[in-house]
Amino acid sequence: MYNNSISIWAEKLRKREVSSAELTQFFLKRIEKLDPQYNSFITTCNEQALAQANAADALLAKGDAPALCGIPIAHKDIFCTRGVLTTCGSKMLANFVPPYNATSVENFARAGTVTLGKTNMDEFAMGSSNETSFFGPVKNPWDKECVAGGSSGGSAAAVAACLTPGATATDTGGSIRQPASLCGITGIKPTYGRVSRWGMIAFASSLDQGGVMARNAQDAALLLSTMASFDAKDSTSIERPVEDYSHTLNTSLEGLTIGVPDEYFGEGLNPETATTVQAAIAEIEKLGAKTKAIQLPHTKLAVPAYYVIAPAECSANLSRFDGVRYGYRAELKEGEGVEALYVRSRSEAFGDEVKRRIMVGAYALSAGYYDAYYAQAQKARRLIQQDFVEAFKEVDLIMGPTAPNPAFKIGAKGNDPVAMYLEDIFTIATNLAGLPGMSIPCGFVDNKPCGLQIIGNYFAEGRMLNAAHQFQCATDFHSFEPADIA
Repeated sequence: MYNNSISIWAEKLRKREVSSAELTQFFLKRIEKLDPQYNSFITTCNEQALAQANAADALLAKGDAPALCGIPIAHKDIFCTRGVLTTCGSKMLANFVPPYNATSVENFARAGTVTLGKTNMDEFAMGSSNETSFFGPVKNPWDKECVAGGSSGGSAAAVAACLTPGATATDTGGSIRQPASLCGITGIKPTYGRVSRWGMIAFASSLDQGGVMARNAQDAALLLSTMASFDAKDSTSIERPVEDYSHTLNTSLEGLTIGVPDEYFGEGLNPETATTVQAAIAEIEKLGAKTKAIQLPHTKLAVPAYYVIAPAECSANLSRFDGVRYGYRAELKEGEGVEALYVRSRSEAFGDEVKRRIMVGAYALSAGYYDAYYAQAQKARRLIQQDFVEAFKEVDLIMGPTAPNPAFKIGAKGNDPVAMYLEDIFTIATNLAGLPGMSIPCGFVDNKPCGLQIIGNYFAEGRMLNAAHQFQCATDFHSFEPADIA
């Protein structure tokens, strides 16, 4: 029962075989019982969730409720949620309760979903392991000594442990796909601008994109169809009709051309991960697709370009957290002025990784170094984007590994930021180009999940989900679950 898909739960709700109130109580009890060992939630919304569930039951009784009405989900703690603590995994916002909903949260609320709570995350979405959270690291349900990935590790672990049927997440350089890979679930980051960023606390504005996590592609399609929308409040939102991504899930893969980049199977990739991903691509060939070797020659520039651009944007976005308007405020000593308030509030409330990126970003944007670093990184970004433009003239989708390695031990890379940054080596380029990408389970390495990454052309989310769904109809990797979660 606990591992039913969203589509199954939706059918049971429509047939009145279970009420939303019963379903919500069931998952709240699972969170209370099991989550202390994973630390995937920062906040649970018991009273609000039951009120939403009762309202959903009233709509369902009328017989014309939206498809996801009554379905419990969780939101990454980066989405502002009216009346609910929204911390961004930081001491800086440990007391922040927004008076409004992010557009994504509002879209789900209008669809009648129930908010179980807010999931743990790397502080301000800066991290690849969910170890930088002020509220402690998230533990991987497959091996509680290992990381869940980041920055959306809380959402990934909660879905993997069946504490929620689905969850929202965000992806700035792989923060949906990498934890989805490490936790053995399905996660999708849509095209930049497809999901509104309004009310989503900003890290790097030209890279951040909201998306969803679920156990399979069919559920991800249902969630993304609800989350995606045009939003006049977000200047980067694309005014384009939203597809019903469920409609094309069963399309045949006959004639589909899959690009396999040479650069994704070279140095730095775990050999067992390479073998597992290649076997998954071979399985997709059996379903009628054909493969073609392609080159993305500027892939090697992705990590250095990202770690100039993202810190530069974060240094600007996080300047608002100054101890004056909202958030954490340091206690001042007698005689200290406003400058001391700024310095001590930010020093005490931000963690080491956030401070590191703010300093790198401020340096890269400074007058003497802007042209040498930031301007060069933006030129590299354009070259990376052009690689994909050329590739998609020949192929329909691109496939390769999501992460170079399976989940690693908590603390193993905490003293080596560069090693941590390289965990996103295969995911960063899609954010720099603004392309959609997703990860689906495709096997196991060292008894831990391994993800297949699928990259599409702009607004090709439907095609990506179709390929993922067809693969999942032919395999059962997505149905495997960690031990001790029943």
